[in-house]
Amino acid sequence: MKKKNMLMLALCFSATASLWAQKIDNLVELKQQSKNPLFHHLAPAPKAPAFECEDYWSWGSSVVKGGDGKYHMFVSRFPKSLPFHPGWMVASEIVHAVSDVPQGPYQFSDVALPARGAQYWDGRSTHNPRILKHNQKYYLIYMGSTHPFADPTYNELTLTSPWCIVARSNKQIGLAVSDSPYGPWKRANQPILGPKPETFYSFFTSNPSPVIQEDGSVMMIFKGRAHTENGKYSGMSLGIAYAPSIEGPYTVLNNDQPIFQVDGQGEAEDPFLWKGAAGYHVIFKDHVAKYTGERGGGVMAHSTDGINWAVDKDPKAYSKTIEWENGEVAMQGQLERPFILFENNKPTHVFFATMDGPGEFENGTRSWNMVIPLK
Repeated sequence: MKKKNMLMLALCFSATASLWAQKIDNLVELKQQSKNPLFHHLAPAPKAPAFECEDYWSWGSSVVKGGDGKYHMFVSRFPKSLPFHPGWMVASEIVHAVSDVPQGPYQFSDVALPARGAQYWDGRSTHNPRILKHNQKYYLIYMGSTHPFADPTYNELTLTSPWCIVARSNKQIGLAVSDSPYGPWKRANQPILGPKPETFYSFFTSNPSPVIQEDGSVMMIFKGRAHTENGKYSGMSLGIAYAPSIEGPYTVLNNDQPIFQVDGQGEAEDPFLWKGAAGYHVIFKDHVAKYTGERGGGVMAHSTDGINWAVDKDPKAYSKTIEWENGEVAMQGQLERPFILFENNKPTHVFFATMDGPGEFENGTRSWNMVIPLK
């Protein structure tokens, strides 16, 4: 009987996993019927990439309108001479691209945060950029990491290789400042938020999403993992930190407890935080399909204090299935790192990192940054 129950459970899991991976054929109807304030307003997406870089994988992006009237994208890229996962951990750099219009296409301009040597905490990889403009200065908040080894080959770099093990455990959150989106960028020599023993972020900190508030203080959602007794690391949790100014110091709120955690909301990652008249809002990746019924779909939640969160009554904020401007409806292999562009305090475009293929990073042959206008 026990074996039979285990078999039935496995079959149910397999069927559910298959369901998660299916294209949503009635996407247009679902968006029309949705009460979610983001999902309902997603317009058809341009098929042309907002940004793509030949010979490189490109991933999460963030956009700001500069004093020159142009739109400036800061985006991660890393060479295709390495596998996508975990190539980003050991060889990513944040580059700057420019467009006259928010939807792009964005043209490569310069490397904003290149590798700068293993002795620096962010010396071998900069990733997950968030660009902010405040008091005529530009601030890049990002994840950085380092490792002491020579550059790996494609076949040497695996999730269990020394490069990955060391680089993953060195992930921390940092800050760079410039008077111009074209740089030069002054990087802090120490991270602004690193791991802390005996917390949910004792292993690493990553995926920062900050907002600068009216008084200049900052609230920042971030991802953390903890060390575990078996010598490995925990699932992903999200926490929130506060700083009196963007340069810090940063203090993790909620008594060093996560605001979204594995045992509560299920694994969540790729948060994007913003603040409006009604308080704080976040969208994040529904990693295990707990709220949206779609693994990798987007969830929306709301809070008045940034600590206590309620998931939206209609939680689905976006889908891996995309409605394109040419009328096609198709599912992406991956859809991550959401970023909402606001102009005059109104959301106008949502940017995503995306990938072709049937899903899972090892199946992709091409990655780019896409945009969905809001109507």
